[in-house]
Order: sequence, then C-alpha cells, then structure tokens
Amino acid sequence: MSRHMECSAAHTFQNAVIFLSQTSDSLQAFLPKELAMIKTVFTRRLMLATALAWGLAGCASMNQPVTLAETLARDPQLSTLNSLVEKAGLTDTLKSGSYTVFAPTNDAFKAVPAKTLEELAANPARLKDVLTFHVVAGKVMAADVKNGPAKTVQGANVALARAGAFVTVEDAMVTQADLAATNGVVHVVDRVLMPPVRR
Repeated sequence: MSRHMECSAAHTFQNAVIFLSQTSDSLQAFLPKELAMIKTVFTRRLMLATALAWGLAGCASMNQPVTLAETLARDPQLSTLNSLVEKAGLTDTLKSGSYTVFAPTNDAFKAVPAKTLEELAANPARLKDVLTFHVVAGKVMAADVKNGPAKTVQGANVALARAGAFVTVEDAMVTQADLAATNGVVHVVDRVLMPPVRR
C-alpha cells in the first residue's frame, strides 16, 4: 500500500473512531449499569484516536519537502549513493545552497566494476570528484532542461538533453524526475557518470 493510501485510510479510520466514541457517550444514558465497561472502551478508543493523530501528523510530514541530503537518505534505491555522499563529507553541502542532483540508483552502482569502486573508496578526492560530477548548481526541473553542456560542481561539463518527457545526462537516462527538495531537486538516473581525470 502506498503512503498516500495509508494516509487516506488513517483519515477514514479516525473519523470512524470519533463516531464510535460519540456513540459510546449516548449509550451511557441508557445503560447505567454498564458505565464502567463503556468508560474502559471509551478510554481505549481515545488512546487509539491519539495514536492515529500521531500517524496523521507523520503523513503530513512525509509530504513536506526536505533537504537534498535528506531526500537521498529517505529513498531506499539511493542508499549506496547516500553512503558515498556521507563518506565523501558532502552531506552538509547538500543541506544548503541550491543544486540539481543526478542521483544514480543502487543498480547503477552495481554496474560499476568492483575495482573502480575499490579505487574510489581508497581515494577520497577522486570519490568527491565523481559525486560532484553528478551535481549542477541551481534548481533545474526536468521541464527546464536545455540541450547542451552544463557545468557541474566538480568543474567539468556534462551534456544535458531533453526530448519530450525524456531527459538524459551524458549517457545516463533520468528514470525518475523532479524529486523536489527545499534546496534543489533530485533526478534519479540509471548510470554512474565518471568525470575526466584531473591533470
């Protein structure tokens, strides 16, 4: 069940709990000998309603934009990228400023040769270069992508292209666009981009 459906169900169930609680109040006038039982039931329903209220608050918070760093951390398919961002010390960078992040999925990283990943793990500067090669300054929604080069935070350019609803960055395809954050946007891509080696 999607988060949206869960939230809708929670709203519906909360209304049902409120109705039942009101019914219990009415029954007290007709069943004086059962007041103790009704009180117990009502108390349980009140506790349930409180729990539901917390759940609904969680629904609301899930719909609120968060920083780029938190957006990466929340998405299971971006867990590898998120761990590398933390390793490279870029988490704080993605919590401020305004950026567009082309985020490779876990499957995209699995396609990278193991030797290359080992080299990146052993070379923090190179790892940072690779990650920032996926980041462009400013917030660029998919519909605003212009065909041509775009300078990355790493310093080199990437080739951006859009044809209708399809967006590419170099040879990577955007598979999920416009994950809005408070300080930018994330576009999920199906490949890891490798920047030119600095001379």
